[in-house]
Amino acid sequence: MRVLLASPESKVWSSRKHIPLGLGYLAAVLREAGHEPMIYDAAVEDVPVTYYLDRAIEEGRPFGMVGITATTPLIEEAWEMALEVKKGYGVYTILGGPHLTIMPMETMQKKPWVDFVFRGEAEEGLVELVDALDAGRDYGGIPGLFFRHGEEIVPSHESPIIQDLDSLPFPAHDLFKIERYTNLQPLTDGLDPHARAYTILTSRGCPFQCTFCSKPVTGNTWRGRSVENVIAEWRWLVRDLGATEIGITDDIWNLKLDRAKAICRRLIEEDLNTVPWVTVHGMKVNFADLELFQLMKAAGCKRVGFGVESGDEWILRNVIRKGQTLEMVRQVFRDAKAAGLQTMGFFIFGMPYETEETMEKTIQLALELDPDLANFMLAAPFPGTEMYDLILREGKIFAQDWHDYAIHEEKARFVMPGYDPELVERKWREAYRRFYLYRPKRLLQKLTHKDLWLNLPETLRNAKRFFIGEKRRRTPETALSG
Repeated sequence: MRVLLASPESKVWSSRKHIPLGLGYLAAVLREAGHEPMIYDAAVEDVPVTYYLDRAIEEGRPFGMVGITATTPLIEEAWEMALEVKKGYGVYTILGGPHLTIMPMETMQKKPWVDFVFRGEAEEGLVELVDALDAGRDYGGIPGLFFRHGEEIVPSHESPIIQDLDSLPFPAHDLFKIERYTNLQPLTDGLDPHARAYTILTSRGCPFQCTFCSKPVTGNTWRGRSVENVIAEWRWLVRDLGATEIGITDDIWNLKLDRAKAICRRLIEEDLNTVPWVTVHGMKVNFADLELFQLMKAAGCKRVGFGVESGDEWILRNVIRKGQTLEMVRQVFRDAKAAGLQTMGFFIFGMPYETEETMEKTIQLALELDPDLANFMLAAPFPGTEMYDLILREGKIFAQDWHDYAIHEEKARFVMPGYDPELVERKWREAYRRFYLYRPKRLLQKLTHKDLWLNLPETLRNAKRFFIGEKRRRTPETALSG
């Protein structure tokens, strides 16, 4: 069967575009099973998905299924795409990804044009389903699959995870239109719209349970690929696909410190350290030391990120439940800088029970750590998180639709007793101003960066967004539900 795997385009601000690696894995297992997948990423396409469906029909080789992935802020675009392809072409439609794993019945009950929903890691189940449809066999009982039987919705009570990640083929990197993607971190490196930037996943899952974090697909069980398996994919990216940059996108790639060091040593031994790489997501500060950072530097790493979250110990321990201390944070920044690595810090403003004092501590910590890039985010209560459940019990969420859950939107998203959303937004913008504008060294770095002037309209838009903002009226809405 020909299967078109699609990712809708985000309307949320972002100058960077990354490959949807999950679709790469699904394409790889389908191809290995003898099917013919195609990847459609609306973020980099200049034609609608219907263009490829029409062309396939003209060629006499129509697609039999369209599979669409969706996070919570993109679920409405996923529904719209599914409706368009179902009405126009009558193909099977299946949706999966984080939002569908958390709220599968919402789509099955409200969107009759969606034939299937898959929850959890779908590599094994999707192949089973496509094989069954191709052969005209019954597909009931596939773990994670929701489907319709007449008027009845048949649910699955399982959310499968794949224990042996080495058993999976490498993602179908060759199916991405890689020349259309940007470099991984344009805010720091300047925008390169034609970089050959790939991402790699060396592990899945995270055993830590921060209250704001939603990881429904990969779950709480950490599973690491073998060092040899990781290096083999890295070798393919560097030597065969011409990667100019690689980003590790694990939730927590350094959970096993010895394994992380072994990967670095192999990159050095095989001369794969000529292509720079970064950790796209925050490393866990509990599982790092100076030797790791020195090995990462020698292995070609140029930048590491850390999930700092808050500068207040009480918020870290009792609200976020991060499992780290501020001294741990300070030590990893010292070690990473001593190893010659650039650093990023991720900070969250507006967690439940935040006050002006706790947010001021976060700003002070950011100034003290002085990372090369500070990313200040406003807390978003994603469905499936403890934070979401807490706010439903004690407050109200500002949400007209699922778009309001985008983490890069510049607005507080909820209210609780003693919690001031306008104060949260004010301190968030203050953090950006004090970190980037009010220090001569930082301001000079930005003003002398050529990308600031080459992309001046976008620079001005971002400046208004982060430093100034707009006045809005808020109407607390009941949280969206399925």
